[in-house]
Amino acid sequence: MTAVAVTQFGAADVLRPITLPLPEPGPGEVRLRVRAAGVQPFDIAVRQGTGPPAQAAVLPQVIGNEYAGVVDAVGDGVDSVAVGDDVLGFAVFGSYAEYRIAPAENVVRKPASMPWEVAGSFTAGAQTAAMAVEDLGVRAGETLLVHAGAGAVGTMAIQLARLRGATVIATARQANHDYLRDLGAIPVEYGDGLVDRVRAVAPRGMDAALDGAGVVALEASIELGVGRDRIVTLVVWDRFAEFGVRRVSGTRSATRLAALVDLYDRGLLRAHVRSRYPLANAADAHREVETGHGRGRVVLVIP
Repeated sequence: MTAVAVTQFGAADVLRPITLPLPEPGPGEVRLRVRAAGVQPFDIAVRQGTGPPAQAAVLPQVIGNEYAGVVDAVGDGVDSVAVGDDVLGFAVFGSYAEYRIAPAENVVRKPASMPWEVAGSFTAGAQTAAMAVEDLGVRAGETLLVHAGAGAVGTMAIQLARLRGATVIATARQANHDYLRDLGAIPVEYGDGLVDRVRAVAPRGMDAALDGAGVVALEASIELGVGRDRIVTLVVWDRFAEFGVRRVSGTRSATRLAALVDLYDRGLLRAHVRSRYPLANAADAHREVETGHGRGRVVLVIP
């Protein structure tokens, strides 16, 4: 089979196609013919060799920690899915490939309503957003500030908080404001004057904040009076303790994923894919994600 691996830590050009033997599932595992795999900042960090994700990498490392595909073979003891089932799931590595092995406990069935490109790029953003909203304890009647609201996690966090009955204020570039309104959020533009603009639309203040943008967003949230115990950061992994805030915590699970997929299938949760690339163009997909702009997800599609 063909896969794309990090051959050394560095820029996007270190991603290279490699040929690997077709893997066989062990007990409790399934083999998937991968149809789509999401590209996310976690993958970028592994490729660059920065932060905790890279510590587990053994080069050459096939990366990609979310995927969707068709069950191609099952190992002993697997009865939750069968050959021919369409599924999506999560892992740490291994998704930039034509085939992959996955624990059966990490996959859930893909509904017919969910396109492959959405399924392959659904798990990370949806589960991270769900964990963050749960961790923040967002409740009906509260106001949540979401920094980088148009991104994959922000998109999901806005909708999940709205489903809990919260008001959501989301920051983004002007070009993404209609998108945020469509999700049910009140948009506010990034940049100088952010704090004043947020106060203008929420004079009674914020109850919680989710940071997907970095240090400036954390500082703004604190200036706005959000309690530090109700600020969660997705991106400031090295300095969150310095600010006295929390980083997103929790463990991905098939139970959580299945509940989120059900919300999607019922039309209560939407996902946006902005770009699709063939597996061979994974480096280009990484370059797009690294720009830090754009709404929704970038995905590798494998026919």
